[in-house]
Amino acid sequence: MSYSSSSSSLSDQLHLLGKVEVFRLHGRDKAGRNVLLIVGKYFPARFVSSQAVNVYLKDKIFPLLKDGPFTVVYIHTDVHWTENLPGISNLKAIYEAIPITIKNNIEAVYFLHPSLQTRVFFATVGRLMLDAELYNKVKYVKRVEFLWEHVRRKEMDLPKFVYDHDEKLEFCPVMESDLENDYLRVFSPSPSLNSGVSTYSMRCFA
Repeated sequence: MSYSSSSSSLSDQLHLLGKVEVFRLHGRDKAGRNVLLIVGKYFPARFVSSQAVNVYLKDKIFPLLKDGPFTVVYIHTDVHWTENLPGISNLKAIYEAIPITIKNNIEAVYFLHPSLQTRVFFATVGRLMLDAELYNKVKYVKRVEFLWEHVRRKEMDLPKFVYDHDEKLEFCPVMESDLENDYLRVFSPSPSLNSGVSTYSMRCFA
């Protein structure tokens, strides 16, 4: 079936969200709290509206989270801006529709494999969009191994592509360090005129 947020019915969009399982309660954190797992790569941004997301969360997810504190694990691995991110206006609409009781129950948001662009986005737009209290609960996690410091490893199954990405970072840490350092050089008040692509280890991009 072909989906489009502008042409598909609400029921079709809800069915799609349930099928891809972008949101699901899965595992517990180290304190025994439930974990809401969100796999960004699975989010069909082009095919569902913010209304459909809000209805799905209200009917399928929020009832499971209303009774006490919980933790969010958001997986950003292999997320593409045009395919998997709903856009600023839709993000705002989704966030504003979350009941205050649910927001207050969030203990922490662990953001796995954040891209540099996403970190910049959250440091600017996200800071304005989110409540200060929730914004301060977002914790960036570069590697899966560090995620296990916060959630129970034996109770959480992550997609294979998450581990594949981790292996790439292990083989070539320049992917997460030099690119970020270069961004900071470019946007610093006095960037070095001698810094450039030549500073990278090109074997990591072969």
